[in-house]
Amino acid sequence: MTSQSSLPAVSDIRDIKPPLQIANAWGLVWWTLAAVAALIILRFLWLYWQKRRSQILAEPPVPAHVRAKQALAQALEIIGQPKPFCILVSDTVRFYLEESFDFRAPERTTEEFLRELSATDLLSPEQKESLGNFLESCDLVKFAKYEPGENELVGLHASAVRLVEETEPKEIPDTQTAPTELAAT
Repeated sequence: MTSQSSLPAVSDIRDIKPPLQIANAWGLVWWTLAAVAALIILRFLWLYWQKRRSQILAEPPVPAHVRAKQALAQALEIIGQPKPFCILVSDTVRFYLEESFDFRAPERTTEEFLRELSATDLLSPEQKESLGNFLESCDLVKFAKYEPGENELVGLHASAVRLVEETEPKEIPDTQTAPTELAAT
């Protein structure tokens, strides 16, 4: 009997524990990179959403003919300086034509531009002739050091304004009010 009391009871024996897992440094690196990538993607999505939202709320762009008329009105402030005046008026007309008719007007010489313009039906023959005279007069001031009088400069300005007004898009009358106006008469 004494031999049994010295042996531990069966319930006192514990099982062997499995070895401890040592944390893998690469696993931590990959989880960190994944978290950073997720934050970057969320940031880009946030910026995209903000940009979209601001575009929806933004005012519509100012039409080319309105910007051209504004620039031509500002050109009158420097009419006493023929060369800067002609450069501004000429560039305004060229940029207006580029935006409105998809020409590459500012990048070409007057001769190249007029040659390309003559091959199109975007302007009437009278408008093409008027534009050619206008650009050649501006070139005389810009490159040949010609000093025109104020009356000539006012004529150049009027020619530029007339070209913009003749080629600007015409507003389409509201179709809902037109039949009621016709019925009333």
